[in-house]
Amino acid sequence: MTVTTRPPTGSAPGPASSRPSLADRLGARLSALPTVAALLIFIGMIIYGEAAYGRIVQFSTLSNLLVNNSHLIILAVGLTFVILTGGIDLSVGAVIAVSSVAGVMLSNAGWHPVAAVLVMVLIGSALGLVSGVLIQYFGVQPFIATLATMFLARGLASMLSTVPERLADDSAIRELATQLKIIDGNKVNDLVITPGVIAAVVIVLAGFVVLHRTRFGRTVYAIGGSEQSATLMGLPVPVTKLGIYVISGTLAGIAAVVYTSRLGSAQNITGIGWELDAIAAVVIGGTLLTGGTGFVLGSVVGALVLGLMNVLITRDGGIRPEMTTIITGGILLVFVILQRVLAARRRSETG
Repeated sequence: MTVTTRPPTGSAPGPASSRPSLADRLGARLSALPTVAALLIFIGMIIYGEAAYGRIVQFSTLSNLLVNNSHLIILAVGLTFVILTGGIDLSVGAVIAVSSVAGVMLSNAGWHPVAAVLVMVLIGSALGLVSGVLIQYFGVQPFIATLATMFLARGLASMLSTVPERLADDSAIRELATQLKIIDGNKVNDLVITPGVIAAVVIVLAGFVVLHRTRFGRTVYAIGGSEQSATLMGLPVPVTKLGIYVISGTLAGIAAVVYTSRLGSAQNITGIGWELDAIAAVVIGGTLLTGGTGFVLGSVVGALVLGLMNVLITRDGGIRPEMTTIITGGILLVFVILQRVLAARRRSETG
């Protein structure tokens, strides 16, 4: 097996590495194609929605899109790390359930809001660590390991409570959903955000920096390309694989905080199917399920595509809500086929 390595940052490149090869440039363009396609679909949906229903291109629609999907964006960032290595995490929806139920119950029991929020995040981190240990040190396949963690988290949530738990009206956790007016538009056409949206933006930017500007991020991509090669190159594969599941679990805990603050309640069935929505957002955004290729910003676009699709279906009024999953499945299938075609083309060009 031939292992191709890049010169370390700051080292003097050799004559052959002074500029990217044609194969490298073609590979980069092919890698970005699904993300560009997702962006074009998003723009096309906006144009269609404005032409068919009106009042889509306005501040209030953008505000609702960001506020209502901030938790999904956070989940998608965590799943991007996991899927880039060729792994999967099916536990994030259940992690949100147990974290949110525990947080609401602790807050109502008189715990300080900061302590309750911290426990919510740490629950996610702990469950992510469980998945990571099973995968890295016990050799369990990611699908099975995270499925087991999903059942564990969902069971813990049901043990805590089987009825909706409501945050007290004066709970400080609710302040994380306080609307902050950025632009005062005509009538109700205001651009507003919440601390939850700000948290999602910060997490997206942090994820981008980690993946593209740190050794940890380069190791994530290397593992997705070839874990064996990454190991032979001396990269910290075990720690990195453990770390990505801790990151995914931690971000699921943060998503639980954001969602709970907006909804004001939690229950053991919260988050059912959300892991599939997050995976769909990541794949639509251009990340290969086999790993090695993808972008955090693409996953954000994928999450916004799913969110805007729900907005358009609601505006239409004639499409049953059940159609959302069918349409999502169709879009996902198109992008999976596109990924397969691009992967085959890349192999033929580099072979």
